[in-house]
Amino acid sequence: MTALGLSWGRALGSQFHWRMLSLTFLPFLAAAILWAGILWFGLQALVDLIQAWFSQYQGFEQTGRIFSFVGLLALKAFVVPLVAMWLLLPLMVLTSMICITAFAMPSITRFVGSRYYPVLERRHGGSLFGSLWHSLSSFVIFIVIWLLTLPLTLIPPLAMILQPLLWGWLTYRVMIYDALAEHADADERELIITRYRPALIAIGTVSGLFGAAPGMLWLGGVMNFLTLPFTAGFAIWLYIVVFVFTGLWFVHFSLSALEQLRAEQGIRIADNQVVAEF
Repeated sequence: MTALGLSWGRALGSQFHWRMLSLTFLPFLAAAILWAGILWFGLQALVDLIQAWFSQYQGFEQTGRIFSFVGLLALKAFVVPLVAMWLLLPLMVLTSMICITAFAMPSITRFVGSRYYPVLERRHGGSLFGSLWHSLSSFVIFIVIWLLTLPLTLIPPLAMILQPLLWGWLTYRVMIYDALAEHADADERELIITRYRPALIAIGTVSGLFGAAPGMLWLGGVMNFLTLPFTAGFAIWLYIVVFVFTGLWFVHFSLSALEQLRAEQGIRIADNQVVAEF
């Protein structure tokens, strides 16, 4: 079995451990309180702003033609709140990631490390501040690329390829730092990222595809504003569950890679000592 498949299987098994299931509570509570405030105080203002923009630039006529062309004319009435929730979606994903980073990843790393890699030396090459800075800087880069490539989402084949890759890149950038923060030093982390970048992006991309369901639920909440708080809350919880699984997958894969790297370095040092003796 490949390293990707083995780490995926271990992550899936770990996901259903009671300690990992309990980790979804605190990040969900923090994200839910934050987004309850954002939606309560900011959603209507954002909807009014988009409504004014659509009225000024004939957005309703253009979106009406698009929805009519694809046979979804009934969605025209929901276009403004749909756009509002769509614009808020990346921010919701980011806050879920940050909540996982702050409240869950240290516990995930200790759980996997103690159960599967108890003798792996912990060199503490990361910090909470470094993790938050890494997450925020990665998101700034992501949002710039996301905005620049936004017109390409109107082309279905490109949208199906580009969006998962972008989310995969962001997920890998955020998760890999925390996955190795406790066990690897900075040099080891950079070496693992360089060596396994395609596999790490693949993990992030697959996890991003898992996040499609809560994303659709988040957007679908605009169909009924009475149930929006519940659908939005459930979408946030599902994202938290996906990110806990993603964190487990990254930690299993990266600690296995770190163990292999140190074994290679140990063999190399031993060989050099033998050569020096001769």
